[in-house]
Amino acid sequence: MTAHRPAFAPHEALAARLLPHATEGDDGSHDIAHLQRVWNNAAAIRAEEGGDDEILAAAALLHDCVTVEKNDPLRPQASRLAAGKASTILEALDWSPARIAAVTHAIEAHSFSAGLRPETLEARILQDADRLDAIGMIGVARCFYVAGRLGSALYDPADPAASRRPLADARFALDHFDNKLFKLADGFQTAAGARMASQRHQRLRRFYDEFLDEI
Repeated sequence: MTAHRPAFAPHEALAARLLPHATEGDDGSHDIAHLQRVWNNAAAIRAEEGGDDEILAAAALLHDCVTVEKNDPLRPQASRLAAGKASTILEALDWSPARIAAVTHAIEAHSFSAGLRPETLEARILQDADRLDAIGMIGVARCFYVAGRLGSALYDPADPAASRRPLADARFALDHFDNKLFKLADGFQTAAGARMASQRHQRLRRFYDEFLDEI
């Protein structure tokens, strides 16, 4: 049996200061559990790739500190809004401007919607760590959770795999696999992240194929 690892170890003290500012609203796909998983992913990648673990921890804790729903027109700005809020939070904790800038760049560049290139190792690791949480079995769970929040159907019963119609993931949760989730594994920034993504992508594909088989 795997021993329980304290949340955000070895940065529990930093987490205690940042967590009150780290989430907004009631989105269970961007809650404290998501932050813990992203940090665990980041720590696993950092163990192979290197990087500043305190900057990574702060970025993982604050990367979703501004919540924008998937169907909100402001969604592409979410990571920039979160970076701005994170900067204010870290300034209040007397972080240096250089370290704040490193955290805010990682936060800005992590988002799929923002389309920004991560320029630092920490930014590349955070992007990989966050995207790992969008694929695999966790990705499946989050996909259908978000679809439920937005009132989407599970799939189109007339054409579940969208073989004769345009993809419409705002209407059908299953369409989100082809529209976005299957594309994520090709865009990883680190060797460690890419290896982890390949395994989770296979799980994602297996779920999709078995889901189609059952319906």
